[in-house]
Amino acid sequence: MIPPIANRFVAGESPATALDHVRTINDRDVGAIVNLLGEHYDERSTVRADATEYRTLVEDMARSNLEGCISVKPSQLGLDLGEDIFREELEAIVATAAENDAFVWIDMEDHTTTDATLDAYEELAREYPRSPPESGSGVGVCVQANLKRTREDLERLADIPGKVRFVKGAYDEPADIAYTRGERVDQALEALLTYAFEHFEGGIAVGSHDPAILEHAQTLYDEHGTEFEIQMLMGVREDAQYEFAESYDVYQYVPYGGRWKFYFYRRVMERRENLRFALRAVLGR
Repeated sequence: MIPPIANRFVAGESPATALDHVRTINDRDVGAIVNLLGEHYDERSTVRADATEYRTLVEDMARSNLEGCISVKPSQLGLDLGEDIFREELEAIVATAAENDAFVWIDMEDHTTTDATLDAYEELAREYPRSPPESGSGVGVCVQANLKRTREDLERLADIPGKVRFVKGAYDEPADIAYTRGERVDQALEALLTYAFEHFEGGIAVGSHDPAILEHAQTLYDEHGTEFEIQMLMGVREDAQYEFAESYDVYQYVPYGGRWKFYFYRRVMERRENLRFALRAVLGR
């Protein structure tokens, strides 16, 4: 059972509790990106179990008419066991999503997975395009601003009929392939967003809580009118999420599942505000 202190960041351990949370934020005009926590599996049975749960989750969300989609990690779907296993499980999930007019995001992990992830995204986005673009189905992928290669990757991604989520990047990558200073990563993300708003026809997602980055995206939207959405984490700046939802498409990343401890501790330690929240909960203040 997840303790109350973690409920701010994790929507329970079961699909039912996650969908209850989706209903709650839908009432505030915020959509959900639901993620079953898990990564770097080394047993096929575990991969298969999570993939099956994702397919059931897609069907349950569709039956409930909830505003939301799912997001999966390549290593959760067996990439560490082989690219063929990852592709097989991912395609089965995307096919189920297409049957239910649902969307699938593919998370990006460390730099060793980038090529396999982008290759899978391109193949599936072309096989299951957003057609028409405003439909609920399709495939999206995450790109990380801290990786020096990402600007070149965008040229490849610009004409693919899917969506691209832009984030700063959370992995500790080698300095020869990644920007390591926070200010340089911010500059890279702003430049990537500028390119995307100028060259993409739509399907841009800004995954950030940084007010400066979000303001930059709003300015680009005013200049170009390119379709975009804001994505933020459950439990982080939720008041801002509801405020943004009055003017923009906003989606909250909603994690759930039994493997919640590592995710929760990472959320607590990454921002002083989150740490203060956790300490107040422990001390009863």
